[in-house]
Amino acid sequence: MSATVELHGPEGWFAVCPVDVLEPGRGVAVLLPDGGQAALFRDRTGRLYAIGNVDPFTGAGVLSHGLLGSAPGDRPYVASPLLKQRFDLADGRCLDDDEVSVASYPVRVG
Repeated sequence: MSATVELHGPEGWFAVCPVDVLEPGRGVAVLLPDGGQAALFRDRTGRLYAIGNVDPFTGAGVLSHGLLGSAPGDRPYVASPLLKQRFDLADGRCLDDDEVSVASYPVRVG
């Protein structure tokens, strides 16, 4: 039996999916209990991250389809597949525009 990935939102922790269905280096879109969207990622080391899935520059729910990379200091990010802005996976800050960010969500395996 596989462990379950859980995200923490405004209403507390909720189950998302079995951890073994997440492919390292790829993201999946998650529907939040409030109807919003998150982008869930498992990096190549196995660490899990979740940020908002809606690209604030275009309004499209696409960040889960972005490419993972690493900024100086080994800060993991996802680059939007549309306009290529990079979002820090730890806190949702846009690395290309200090005025912009997306939500970030605590993740655990239960």
